[in-house]
This record gives sequence, C-alpha cells and structure tokens, in this order.
Amino acid sequence: MTPSRRQFLAASAALALPPGLASAIDPIKRPSDKPDLKLSLAAYSFRQALDLKKGTMTLFDFIDMAADLPLDAVELTSYYWAETTDEYAEKLKAHAAKKKLAISGVPVGNSFTAKDDAKRKAQIQLVKDWTMRAAKVGAKTVRIFAGALEKGETLADAQQRVVDAIKECCEVAEKVGVMLAMENHGGITDTPEHLLELVKPVKSPALGVNIDTGNFHTADPYADIAKIAPYGVVAQVKTEVNPGNKKKEEADLGRVVKILKDANFHGYVALEYEAAEDAKVAVPRHVKELRKLISG
Repeated sequence: MTPSRRQFLAASAALALPPGLASAIDPIKRPSDKPDLKLSLAAYSFRQALDLKKGTMTLFDFIDMAADLPLDAVELTSYYWAETTDEYAEKLKAHAAKKKLAISGVPVGNSFTAKDDAKRKAQIQLVKDWTMRAAKVGAKTVRIFAGALEKGETLADAQQRVVDAIKECCEVAEKVGVMLAMENHGGITDTPEHLLELVKPVKSPALGVNIDTGNFHTADPYADIAKIAPYGVVAQVKTEVNPGNKKKEEADLGRVVKILKDANFHGYVALEYEAAEDAKVAVPRHVKELRKLISG
C-alpha cells in the first residue's frame, strides 16, 4: 500500500523533533531523500518601490530586475498586484516565463482569528480568491497568516476558528493544486508548538508551513526554525534574526541553509529582505550568497 503524505519519514524524523511533538503531526512527505532547494526572491524585498500608491516599480519591473540575478523564481506578493483580473495574472505568468523565471508563490496577508463572523468570512474568501489567482500564474504556494488574539479571547477558541478557516480554504487549494503555507508570523504562531497546533488538526495534503527565518523572537531562533523545517513547503529567508526579542543581528545564512538541508527540504527558498541597507544594493549580494550556499 502506498504510504500517505503524512506517514512518510515520520519514524525517522521523530527523534529530531522536540519533546511532545514527535507524535503531533507527521513531517511533509518529500519526493526523495536528497534535499532540493530552489532560489526565489520575494517582491516584499522591494516593498517601498512596489507600493501601489507611491511606488516607482511594477511587478513587471521587479521580474525584469530578478532576471539579472542567479534566481530560479520570483515570489509575487499579493499586496503589489495592480489588478486582480485573469488577464493581469496571465500577463504576469507570461512575463516571468519570458524571463525564464518560475513564480514560486503568492503571499497573502490575512487574519483568521477574528471573532466577528462577517470579518472572518471575508478573510476566508480573500485567501480562496488568491489561491485561485496563484493557480492561474502557476505558483506552488500561497503564504497565509493565522492572526493575533483579540482582547479577552482565549487561545483555544482562537485556534479553533483558525483551524476551521484553514480547512475551508484547503478545500479550494486541493482542487486547484496549490499548497497553503502557514507562516510563523507571531500572534498565535509565535512558537513552533503554537504553529504546529494549528497545522496538526487540518489533515489536508494542501497544507504545510512557511518557514520565516526571521520571525521567531525566542531565545534560540535557529533551534525553533529546525523544529518547523520538517513541515515546510516554502521558506522565506531573512538576513537578520532577533534572539530573545532584544536586538537584531545578522543572520547566519549558512546555518539556515544547513537546517533546511538537514530537514530534507524540497521547495523554494525566497530571500525576503527587510534590513536597513538599500535593497538594490543588498539584495544582489545576498542572492549570490544564498545561491552559493544552496549549490554547495
């Protein structure tokens, strides 16, 4: 009998999981036992230039710029789409293909923790709509958020609403062949344990984790990245980390890539640049460094 998607690698990975999580959920099934990392660049790295109201760059310009770097793909953050029409999506897909770049993912900004039913339903529809747009451009993943606790709310109640919302969105994702990727984005995903408590109950082949390497503000961010890496379907690599939520420091990108490789990661690794240096100067340098690390 063919093993299910969440059975493969469970036994071998269990020893590497933190106490209490070994039987929580099985790691993502990988197509082989050899890591396969592909390099992408997040449009969010150029968020000021791509701002729809006062920016100086379009997503087409961004793709042109990315084509001059040693990249496999671009990540087209939903915030910077000038239109949401099928025609616009087709143009983006064609332009990226012309530049020999895949579209790795379409991150969306959402919150599923809202107690108000109408607000939460609107957020669910937002993710469904962007999931279908992602499919139209051939993207592999849609990055999603969980949200933060509202005043007076219990964690358990908020988690249940989020899980129910993810399940509903996964029904669409499964139909169109796109993976939803829940990010460790603070709020109720501030620790690996809290993140996996949202992923575990969904039990959908269309759900995985977006590993944001700069978002754990815990005492040892690298250890926590390693805890969620086996469940990752996409990674957004930051050039800084914030241990203990005290002071940002330069990330050890070699260590980050090693964590992904040790977890047998298969998927896109998108540089998401947020540091102070001008992105036009810093991004090419970091892309080249990541390319060397991934290829090594």
